[in-house]
Amino acid sequence: MELSAVDLTKRYGSKTAVNRLNATLTNGVYGLLGANGAGKTTFMRLLCTVQRPTSGKIVLDGKSIWKLGERYRDVLGYLPQHFGYYPDFTALDFLLYVAALKGLDNRKAKKVSSELLEEVGLSGESRCKIKTFSGGMKQRLGIAQAMLNDPYILILDEPTAGLDPKERVRFRNLISAFSKDRIVILSTHIVSDIEFIAERIMMMKAGEIIHFGRPHEITSRISGCVWECSVPTSRAEQYTVSLNISNLRNEENGRTVLRVIADQPPVAGAVKVQPNLEDLFLYYFKEEEQ
Repeated sequence: MELSAVDLTKRYGSKTAVNRLNATLTNGVYGLLGANGAGKTTFMRLLCTVQRPTSGKIVLDGKSIWKLGERYRDVLGYLPQHFGYYPDFTALDFLLYVAALKGLDNRKAKKVSSELLEEVGLSGESRCKIKTFSGGMKQRLGIAQAMLNDPYILILDEPTAGLDPKERVRFRNLISAFSKDRIVILSTHIVSDIEFIAERIMMMKAGEIIHFGRPHEITSRISGCVWECSVPTSRAEQYTVSLNISNLRNEENGRTVLRVIADQPPVAGAVKVQPNLEDLFLYYFKEEEQ
């Protein structure tokens, strides 16, 4: 299957959230990166038919997703950024309820719900009420509900929010295993999550995709713009104010090594280093994130 956005545009009054966006997605994990307000959530809501575009179209194998209607939603799984729960439901009852909404028969719903609770590490809490869950547990339950109908297209908006490092590793492994022969779109501010599992990156800015490609391809765009330099630790703080720094580490000799994103050497003796996705994000979005 092939999912394509063609000249996709969404406006809210005078504001353009998605601007003539074009993208074609096939099997694999796609990481969606961008600062707040870049248009990521609007793009995903359009892909999920939660909103309709002002102009342009989205097609699955050449057919409009709005014309496909229920047939499209049957192959779609979605975890929005702010997902609503019923606090007095148990985890299992909640999944059975969502399964019923998705049209799964009762026997299959029970089997799939139990399997997914096991996969997301909540089998021991299947009879516990959701109001007793931590934020990370609720997020794992949200991931499970998105996968109930074994979707061909899985769209996850900030799925690792509230997860601790161990839970994030579990999530990445789950998505990697699930993504075979499927389209997975993952949006998160935690760049390392995307760096570990995404085969392709879509970078959005001002409603447009400014880069689309494999991680090493798009990070090569800022090759020569990432530096490491050693400065006195006593002066490191002033550098953090004046320079675009992606990382620093203190050494025992009273010096601090800075990783700096800049078009020119930030200080004498700075050495060029290989860029990563976090460097790329800061190169384009440092001002928006402040």
